[in-house]
Amino acid sequence: MRVAVGGTFQPLHDGHKALLRKAYELSRDVDIGLTSDEMAARGRVRPVKSYQEREKALRDWIIKEIGVEPRIFKINDPYGPTLTEDYDYIVVSPETYPTALKINELRKARGKRPIEIYRVECVLAEDGKPISATRIVRGEIDVHGNLLRRRGE
Repeated sequence: MRVAVGGTFQPLHDGHKALLRKAYELSRDVDIGLTSDEMAARGRVRPVKSYQEREKALRDWIIKEIGVEPRIFKINDPYGPTLTEDYDYIVVSPETYPTALKINELRKARGKRPIEIYRVECVLAEDGKPISATRIVRGEIDVHGNLLRRRGE
């Protein structure tokens, strides 16, 4: 089984970790597309660490927690190699699910078989809302979803 997963992965939080764990549960043959600096900066108001810093944090976590040397490569668009290479699964969050649907639509137009989409639900913070990089950067929660400030403070 060959699995694709992608993202910016910064800050690397428990939601990202759930996505990565699922990818490695499905197979040890996982391709991780990590957004380029240019792609990561597009449309964002928050700062994003460099590709090298994000890649190191991702690699270090996977080696420590999953126990494998990850295959991480730079992507410059939302599709990476999924339009040209064959995968059995693509692991996505609810936020990236529409991109997976688009990938399969584009694959079909190219005469390629669809990739089975495995959607991992959001990991919730202690307030019941999804953990997200935006909330972490705003200082609402930490990478584990613990509240850092209460409403009205």
